[in-house]
Amino acid sequence: MTLKTMATLSAGLLVIAGCAKGPDAIKPASIPLAAYTGQSCSSLTKELAHEKDRLDDLEDAQRSAQTGDAIGVFLVGIPISSATGGDKEGDLAVSKGKVQSIELAMKSKNCRMS
Repeated sequence: MTLKTMATLSAGLLVIAGCAKGPDAIKPASIPLAAYTGQSCSSLTKELAHEKDRLDDLEDAQRSAQTGDAIGVFLVGIPISSATGGDKEGDLAVSKGKVQSIELAMKSKNCRMS
């Protein structure tokens, strides 16, 4: 393998590594359960609904960033969405973690989950 081929492959891998992940590939952030155990069931229900709406919006934005990166890499060799702040990986991980923690808090309090 020539040096030029290795350099091209390395550059290609770096570009691909910079692309936005799909929402399903992003793991939830660790959110302390204690952040929610002091709330009432009704408060947790409202908080869960709000966070699930936010999570849906972030997943849509992440899918758009993933698509934008794929198109950008194909057309110009640059993951455009990630380069311009379209990647919502961090926000998405936090939102997933919040949903998990709220659901666990609701289970621990025997709250009715809809």
